Amino acid sequence: MSGTSGRRPSSKQQDRRRKITELVMAEGTLRIDDLVGTVGASAMTVYRDLADLESQGLVHRNRGYVSAASSLLYEAASEYRMQQNQAEKEELARAAVELVEPGQALVLDDSTTGVFLARLLPERAPLTVVTNHRGVFGELATAQGIHLIGVGGDYLPWADAFVGGMALDAIRNMRVDLAIMSVSAVTDGIGCYPQQEMVQLKKAMLASASRRVLYVDHTKFRRRALHAVAPAEDFDIVIVDSRTERADIEVLRERGAKVEQAGGAHGAGPAGRA
Repeated sequence: MSGTSGRRPSSKQQDRRRKITELVMAEGTLRIDDLVGTVGASAMTVYRDLADLESQGLVHRNRGYVSAASSLLYEAASEYRMQQNQAEKEELARAAVELVEPGQALVLDDSTTGVFLARLLPERAPLTVVTNHRGVFGELATAQGIHLIGVGGDYLPWADAFVGGMALDAIRNMRVDLAIMSVSAVTDGIGCYPQQEMVQLKKAMLASASRRVLYVDHTKFRRRALHAVAPAEDFDIVIVDSRTERADIEVLRERGAKVEQAGGAHGAGPAGRA
């Protein structure tokens, strides 16, 4: 992260700002005075951190309170999302890559879990990979055996991805074997996302694919987002992480979704039937 002074923040500053962001994201809205007490830094230091985080579009300050910028209408910035739940994303990626066969064409969305998956895809080469996510593109740009197709359009810095009419037209004119994607929230068994333009693109990806995979970690079942992408049963497989509660899995299964739990009941390994 870049500090407000223009100099790169120290490791201690980065850790503190990450903690602040996690606390705000977990609660939605916090009194800044309470945040100061929890973080254990001076009020001046916390206010400087909040100013930096606000400049990055991660939080909003208003009359002594700070709220998460991604509460309902916006997803957290890509840089922050890449740092969140890394073990869970790696677990989901390892399960998802088992569904990929050499010679297939697949499309990956703006999910940061896709970056973790992209790191594993050369194991399944040769492949054709279509993506609108700059992070996925960067991971595969020099990979051997990967025919990489980047979907362009209007660039959204917070998502590090491309959307808009050009991107939609490109996806709608393709037919792929496999679409693998995530969502910001799963509410009542329906995958949701806060940004309408990205929802349109995700729906186009689903329509372009012969087989559809959704992967979501356990935190997605505790969030809400504004726009529906698709119900769980519209996916051929829904992959959840090993920390996902049985009750959340049952909601998906009751809707008719096939659910695979990454790591199974005994830790890491191929996805097991939930």
